[in-house]
Amino acid sequence: MEIRDKYYTVNGIRLHVAEAGNPEGPVLLFLHGFPEFWYGWRKQLGFFAAKGFWVLAPDQRGYNTSSKPSGVKAYTISQLTTDIADLIQQVISRKVYLVGHDWGGAVAWAVAQHYPNLLEKLIILNMPHPEVMHQELRTNPKQLLMSWYTGFFQLPMLPEAYCRAFNFKALEKSMMLTANEGTFSKAEIKCYKVAWQQPQALTTMINWYRAYKYKTLYVSREVTVPTLMLWGRKDTFLSDTMAQPSIAKCTNGQLVFMDNATHWLHHEKPDEVNSFIYEFIK
Repeated sequence: MEIRDKYYTVNGIRLHVAEAGNPEGPVLLFLHGFPEFWYGWRKQLGFFAAKGFWVLAPDQRGYNTSSKPSGVKAYTISQLTTDIADLIQQVISRKVYLVGHDWGGAVAWAVAQHYPNLLEKLIILNMPHPEVMHQELRTNPKQLLMSWYTGFFQLPMLPEAYCRAFNFKALEKSMMLTANEGTFSKAEIKCYKVAWQQPQALTTMINWYRAYKYKTLYVSREVTVPTLMLWGRKDTFLSDTMAQPSIAKCTNGQLVFMDNATHWLHHEKPDEVNSFIYEFIK
């Protein structure tokens, strides 16, 4: 599979986008979460490029080689959503199948709520509907405990020092120890460390969490775009009790639990995840 590196100016910033497949084919747009970058979708890019799709996976703002504007307010969900809406309108010029995992899922939910005309269908991996997440963080002590790191990330400078220490040991462990054994190889983690080493990257990645308090785009609104939610039940960051209430906020939603997958389901079970997505959009 040939990966093409492109850079586009959207919403006043420069986004790096990894592309593959046929630019004339139907479009699949993949949005990564923390602490990943486009590379996290490589097992999906190859599969769908071979099926004739045009597949795009941006490094979202603050990540890898995309722009890293300064200031926490540059990372509100409103800004993040506008990035992707602009990318679709400027570069792709037709409706897309939008796939999001973790924070990328949060952005995908927001795009579906505010720009449904840009989407054919929505696919969410292990990220609850924003209203469900907001409610759980306010009322569920178990989820609050699972999300302890989000509070830690509100502190200035200390989180960056913690994540950078001992060659990014904390970030490495946050992936290795919460995934099924053997999911991430040393070579793959080395690729992630190159992205984490980019100037200012740790601060701008963590600023996504710091900006959560500025819920500038938060609304209670049903999702009308046909939606598939895939949820690895062994997720140690997000409780699977949020999955059903989330899909209930979709007028045309389908929920699939994957019992032996964790938060990193697209890495652990790529064949199953690819198959579920392909059947849904076919």
